[in-house]
Amino acid sequence: MHFPIVLLLLAAAPPGRTSAGMETEAIRAVISQQQDDWNRGDIPAFMNGYSREPGLVFTSGGEVHRGWEEALARFRTKYPGREAMGQLKFSDLEVTLLGSSAAVVLGKWSLQRAADRPHGVFTLVLRKGREGWRIIHDHTSAAE
Repeated sequence: MHFPIVLLLLAAAPPGRTSAGMETEAIRAVISQQQDDWNRGDIPAFMNGYSREPGLVFTSGGEVHRGWEEALARFRTKYPGREAMGQLKFSDLEVTLLGSSAAVVLGKWSLQRAADRPHGVFTLVLRKGREGWRIIHDHTSAAE
C-alpha cells in the first residue's frame, strides 16, 4: 500500500522578522499607499485603503459618515480638485496590533496647500480580511 507524501509548508517570518513586525509593515504600506494616491490626485485609489463593507465609519468635522460610497462622496465634495487636495503627509504613526486581524493606528496628518496648511490627528481601526488590511473606522480631527 502506498501513501501519498504530503508536504506542509508553514508560513514563517524570515529570520530576524516577526509576524507582528510583518503585519505592522503591511498596515504602514496601506497608509503609505493612501498618501501616494492622494498626492497623485486620485481619490478613488485613496479610498482603496478603506473597507467597502457597509459598516465603515468615517468621522470628521463633527460629522459621522457611514459606508464607503458616502465617504467617497464626502472626499469628492470637500476636495473637488488638486488645489483643494494639496500634498498630504502622514507622520508619527503608532501601530498597535489587537490580534491577528485587528489593529489601531494613531497618527498625524497635514496638507500643504497654496493658501493654508491644515493639520491634525487621526485614529484608524483596521481589520485584516481577504483583501488584506483595510480601514473600518476613521476618526480624523483638525487642529485649530
